[in-house]
Amino acid sequence: MTGQDRFTGAASTRNAGFTLIELLVVVAIIAVLAAIAVPSLVKARMTGDESAAMGSLRSVNTAQAAYFAGAGGGYAVLLATLATPCPGSTHAFISPDLATDPSQKSGYRITLQSGTGSVAGSVDCNGTMTRTGFYSTAVPVTAGVTGRRAFASNTTSVLFVDSSGVAPTEAAMLPGGGGEPVR
Repeated sequence: MTGQDRFTGAASTRNAGFTLIELLVVVAIIAVLAAIAVPSLVKARMTGDESAAMGSLRSVNTAQAAYFAGAGGGYAVLLATLATPCPGSTHAFISPDLATDPSQKSGYRITLQSGTGSVAGSVDCNGTMTRTGFYSTAVPVTAGVTGRRAFASNTTSVLFVDSSGVAPTEAAMLPGGGGEPVR
């Protein structure tokens, strides 16, 4: 066509572009696609945050094993203690992203404390009193948003999980205590 109406031969006054109906159809299609994609993305993010939380507790367990072997034969009860290198060394037992008490990482709050029934141990390389046991937890900052499950570990280095979002108790982590280890 050359700009004339094919029936009357008169010049066309219609502008090229999208009609309101066409735009509404496109917006509706985008809304349907978003409604399908967003829940999957949220679930994928929570799964990633939960994996990071388990990794953080494994890092705490590894740091505690190195601390036990290299700093005095006991366990730290603060993450900040694990982040402090022994004199003459530039390497801490744990990475700086887990150096505060509590630490927040990937939507989880990571804590470390003395284990129930633990007693004072020896003094570490920095003059800090150690304990004979520890209890570490990773709990979602916002349950159902940053994660659904909570995790805990202790001197056994076994990770336990609780699907309610509350950290497994030390009693649940005992043999026969009913706690669910991470598989």
